[in-house]
Amino acid sequence: MSVAPRLPALLLAALLLAGCDAERPASTAPRPSPAPNPAPSAPAASAPAPGAGAAAPALPADTDRSYAYPAAERVVAIGDVHGDLAATRGALRLAGAIDGADRWIGGKLVLVQTGDELDRGDDEQAIVDLFDRLAVEARAAGGAVHALNGNHEVMNVQLDFRYVTEGGLKDFEDAPGVDGANPELAPLPSAARARAAAFLPGGPYAKKLAQRDVIIAVGDTVFTHGGVLPSHVRYGVAKINREVRAWMDGKTPAPPAVVTASDGPVWARAYSSDPAPGQGSPACEMLGQVLAAMSAKRMVVGHTVQKNGITPACDGKVWRIDVGMASHYGGKPAALEIVGDTVRALTNESDTRDAGDASKASGTSGTSGKSGANKEKK
Repeated sequence: MSVAPRLPALLLAALLLAGCDAERPASTAPRPSPAPNPAPSAPAASAPAPGAGAAAPALPADTDRSYAYPAAERVVAIGDVHGDLAATRGALRLAGAIDGADRWIGGKLVLVQTGDELDRGDDEQAIVDLFDRLAVEARAAGGAVHALNGNHEVMNVQLDFRYVTEGGLKDFEDAPGVDGANPELAPLPSAARARAAAFLPGGPYAKKLAQRDVIIAVGDTVFTHGGVLPSHVRYGVAKINREVRAWMDGKTPAPPAVVTASDGPVWARAYSSDPAPGQGSPACEMLGQVLAAMSAKRMVVGHTVQKNGITPACDGKVWRIDVGMASHYGGKPAALEIVGDTVRALTNESDTRDAGDASKASGTSGTSGKSGANKEKK
């Protein structure tokens, strides 16, 4: 299959001009593909909810529920890890998912990683491969691992490498199935060719990402990277997943516009503002409509770093779990545990990057940092 149709002239020019300057500020960098937000994973800031204003009519129930999985006794969610394998391991150990050899010990645990495994760090290949392997091991033990696609996964399949580190460019030079010597990649800077071969739609790592969804539900909890808005429900949650998978797999020429839009499910920040939206706010009203349409009680999102750690908003109807645990941000590993109607943050007083021990994990409310858990009303 020819690479040329998937490498538009704008993309080639942008990469050549940028020289693969991964940390160039988005406001000044050429934009080779629709990367709507100027600062991916930026700290939370107050922002009006999209569509705020007059009350919207109730959403119809989402009837295609192929994105939904049965309830589990224990569910743990992990936010953005951004190329930091040590932080990833720390969060997985807090969750009780892996042992010291990175093997699955979670039994019937259902683990959800809400996207952004890529960019800002050097360990991306190892992280993607780790979650793929753990998914197989968890399934054999009666559990499950669901790694989702975030905005940085979408950006990489668009060959938008602005947030790739120098180590991240080198990371895929020896990856299985990657042919950086493909003559059709010759217009790209030499440092970017192996990564481009890996993540080009239909490439070996794009195909790995094509096995993942953008939005899922486990029991009565919805998980996504940025947030599910009413427009996404109207478009069709399952349809979004199918279309992103098909594009990453190289079967369609472009991602759906609903995903690459500035308020797409991998880019939305409506529920992640600081201060947190409260009951009665436009964002919380919108969230309530979405949850009702999806037959869910709560939503879990990443994408926007929460300076106070894992935090709830909208009376516990949304949990924001991007704690900036990757070394790029300097935070520490954390995870969100859901057992029935009890939701709590799992943290550790010591940094678990080098060695994690789930038995030392403490539960915090995510708002005050005090020990305890949030027992949600049924």
